[in-house]
Amino acid sequence: MSASGISDPDAAAVAAQLGRPPRAVREVAHRCACGLPSVVQTAPRLEDGTPFPTLYYLTCARLNSRIGSLEADGRMREMTDRLADDPGLAAAYLRAHEAYLAERDAIAARGTAVSAGGMPDRVKCLHVHVAHALAAGPGVNPFGDEALAELGEWWCSGPCAQPPAP
Repeated sequence: MSASGISDPDAAAVAAQLGRPPRAVREVAHRCACGLPSVVQTAPRLEDGTPFPTLYYLTCARLNSRIGSLEADGRMREMTDRLADDPGLAAAYLRAHEAYLAERDAIAARGTAVSAGGMPDRVKCLHVHVAHALAAGPGVNPFGDEALAELGEWWCSGPCAQPPAP
């Protein structure tokens, strides 16, 4: 087991995906169809006590790139605008925020109602929402689900990083 809380092969795969060693990793929260980690759950604080900004961290390089394209196309602004016009969507997004806080606080309370990705008032980072949607499963984060649906089968062209040798 690596110092990060995940197996040495998973830590090596995540490091290859990120291009650096992972920090504050508690566990693999989602795996791609290729078997590599695609999302890791991180500790609410780094070893030195610094708050870590997100509970679920997207590690798949290919998925990160494709989400970046959605962000560049203005999806976050469109999604934020829809929150004001769709009370049902706003309520679902608020529930995603509350679920995120409950999961994080169950690990270690940070004493703040700030979650991640702009929740619950705006959409600031689709990477956070997709990571949350993959880790929590469909129906929890509406914008993560929506982005994943738009991206389609992002995993089909094989692993985003060379898996470590056994």
